[in-house]
Amino acid sequence: MYETTPSQPEHSNPSNRYNGSAADAGENAPPPPPPSQHASYPQPHPKPHNAEPRSKSRIGWPVFITSIVLAGLLGGGAGGLAVHYLDDGAPTASNEIQDSNQLNRTDNITPTTEAAAVASPSVVTLSVGGEQAEGSGSGVILDDQGHILTNTHVVTLGGQTAAANVMVQTHDGEVYEAQVVGLDPMSDLAVIKIDAEGLEPIEMGSTESLNVGDQAVAIGAPLGLSGTVTEGIISNLDRTISVASSAVPEEQETPQEENPFEFRLPDNTEAPAAQGQIHLNVIQSDAAINPGNSGGALVDQEGRLIGINVAIATRTEGNVGLGFAIPVEYAQRVAQELIENGEVSHGVLGVSIVPTTQGNISSGAQIVEVVEDGPAAGTQLQPDDVITAVNGEPVTDPGSLSATVRQYPGGTEVELTVVRDGQELTETVTLGSTN
Repeated sequence: MYETTPSQPEHSNPSNRYNGSAADAGENAPPPPPPSQHASYPQPHPKPHNAEPRSKSRIGWPVFITSIVLAGLLGGGAGGLAVHYLDDGAPTASNEIQDSNQLNRTDNITPTTEAAAVASPSVVTLSVGGEQAEGSGSGVILDDQGHILTNTHVVTLGGQTAAANVMVQTHDGEVYEAQVVGLDPMSDLAVIKIDAEGLEPIEMGSTESLNVGDQAVAIGAPLGLSGTVTEGIISNLDRTISVASSAVPEEQETPQEENPFEFRLPDNTEAPAAQGQIHLNVIQSDAAINPGNSGGALVDQEGRLIGINVAIATRTEGNVGLGFAIPVEYAQRVAQELIENGEVSHGVLGVSIVPTTQGNISSGAQIVEVVEDGPAAGTQLQPDDVITAVNGEPVTDPGSLSATVRQYPGGTEVELTVVRDGQELTETVTLGSTN
């Protein structure tokens, strides 16, 4: 994968004004983050499984470094491993193990081993090449038709190209050429497709039953090392971050001066000057993710998908143990719309907002203006109202309002919790749409 440089969370900079427009609450967010920082990894080029033979002179970008070198060691996953737990909680392998090449024992399997054995066959490694850059990433198999979910910043090389060459290596070591089905920079999610048989779609989980402290397992290809498994816990379920937009810019903007603490998209290529930022509501975990994990799976202890890894928090010394994943419910909606329509609808509120604080703590999004003819124009919302929740989900600042509103498709009716002159009230709004 490659490493782009996201910005700090909005609540850490309450002095920035968010000038919303008819497109979204907080659409014109604070200035963009600093330029991306990437580290590319030279890689040999394997012959695609379903591509026509081509000479080396036609391939100007590297593919799958250590994943190919280690194919003999890592190929052939645990396949249909199934385990069950006895009354004492000890896991025991069933007779459904199809391939135990990666298991030195099949008794007393740990929850992490179980999760890895179940989910790893559904996680792939991506190699992406453009005219002036290259990088690698991860993805998860959605169905047996070959649809794969990953990040937009992986497919566009951090916003550098809209026409990259994408190669996919599956868990069994086969390599395929992929086609881009659709990109959604607002969620930083993308769907690609390969023509392959025998694919193992990932099992979908849910974030609704997750608790802080639950086990989380990350699977991907950090630093080009396919099939890497790391474990940790869920650290927070309701975090909002702002990251560099992965949309390919028509023209580049002036970057913001660098912040000492920032969120980064874990990738490995040189990115262009930052061209804006997006806000995402994410799951925070301490399962280690690094360049190459972007687009890979965050799963629960049963190997079910709970999030798509997207960013890390870092200082200048690198990963500090904070990783972020896009929740599975949002990822599923975006993927389905990309597959069916090639584009995604995101909710629009239509207000200009600024942070509101109590002391130094951000405590909501204060309306400056209700946009004329916007979705909120026909409601009772008015300047100086402070929005504190959307459908019961807390809003801590303009960034979290923007992220929450955009998780809903256009046309959705939402209930806003609003504080006006010290009194709490509710207002129902039918969201507009970005498309």
